[in-house]
Amino acid sequence: MPLSIVILAAGQGKRMKSDLPKVLQPLAGRPLLAHVLQTAKALQADAIHVVYGHGGDRVREALADEPVNWVLQAEQLGTGHAVAQAMPAIPDDHHVLVLYGDVPLVRVETLKNLVEQSSERSIGLLTVRLQDPTGYGRIVRDGAGNVVRIVEQKDANTKERAINEGNTGLMAMPASALKRWLATLRNDNAQGEYYLTDVVVMAVREGMKINAAIAPTEVEVRGVNDKVQLAELESAYRAQKATELMLNGVTIVDPARIDVRGEVSAGRDVFIDVNVVLIGRVELADRVRIGPNCVLKDCSIGADTEIHPNCVIDRSRIGPRNSIGPFARIRPESVLHEEVHIGNFVEVKKSEIGAGSKANHLTYLGDATLGRKVNIGAGTVTVNYDGANKWRTEIGDNAFVGSGSMLVAPLKIGANANTGAGSTITKEVPAGKLTVARARQVTIEGWTRPQKKT
Repeated sequence: MPLSIVILAAGQGKRMKSDLPKVLQPLAGRPLLAHVLQTAKALQADAIHVVYGHGGDRVREALADEPVNWVLQAEQLGTGHAVAQAMPAIPDDHHVLVLYGDVPLVRVETLKNLVEQSSERSIGLLTVRLQDPTGYGRIVRDGAGNVVRIVEQKDANTKERAINEGNTGLMAMPASALKRWLATLRNDNAQGEYYLTDVVVMAVREGMKINAAIAPTEVEVRGVNDKVQLAELESAYRAQKATELMLNGVTIVDPARIDVRGEVSAGRDVFIDVNVVLIGRVELADRVRIGPNCVLKDCSIGADTEIHPNCVIDRSRIGPRNSIGPFARIRPESVLHEEVHIGNFVEVKKSEIGAGSKANHLTYLGDATLGRKVNIGAGTVTVNYDGANKWRTEIGDNAFVGSGSMLVAPLKIGANANTGAGSTITKEVPAGKLTVARARQVTIEGWTRPQKKT
């Protein structure tokens, strides 16, 4: 059946105490609304409509690349009013799934089940069993167990407040009926708002069945209203991602101390130590080992590579059997081939490093191309910036760069060439030769060390 999804994202989120709109508050490094949209797109609906309001321009700008229809709710008059803003763009023969921009962890499987509960003569309603239902609308059933209405917390009597089955707000129903019901909503309630939940009573009066699908877990339908709840969902998300990795065979030393903020694929026998952050799309091949306190972003790590503690790898490709770190930084657009060694306090930026090459200590390699089995001595710098433009350094196979060398780009160092320690190299270094560029050592007689002024 044709499906339109309506995501309600107009709330101000006053309890966040933030200038950032609520649906843009970050969960695992991405806006809450981005998580909801990712799930919505997985349902392959015919259209996705996002109803926005507070901070609307910022919301649209932050998610400008999303394939959605943006619908303005100029006044926030309740959930029923919000859905009504989107209905003119939805054909009568569609079914409508209503989601919320601040309920980010609901699973695709749960929503598929919910949509299946909707038909021309029924509404699908997602409910949840709650340990503490405070704040939730309650699901009221008749003696036969049929759902007859939803009562909001502020309108509930004492008996109704004791009900522990709560309304998640997520619903699926035929568009033609929904349009009819929305047109007759009233706001004579404690909030003075047009409640979407009132359509349940209208459906029951018309003889339609309310099919309640109960959410598998409470956490996946939890909304976010303040920073405490946001932190709770962040923790739940971390646990969920860690569990997925472990079920796929990854060894995680402490599941409470890994932070996955994207999509991670992992091969066999991958090992991840504590306080590792994985951002964006990260690919870990077989037997990769990641030491403590590392950050990996949008990168691929080849088989049998070890990332030692306290390393940052950002938008780069690391080949197999590499040894990286500790305290190394691999910056964007870098490619390291097999059996490369990058040691402590080495920074690599926009460079390609050939198989078997080494830079083990205190070195900067920026805008450089290194051949195979190059040795870079400690304290070497590719001087790639002239104050206006970046220039490349090219180093041939088996070259040996002495410690403390300044390689002033643009520069070519030939295969099997050597540079003497402490050299500032400004001209091409011939293949197979030793090139030394040092000032003559001089001792200045009569020199005295400067003194502090008194």
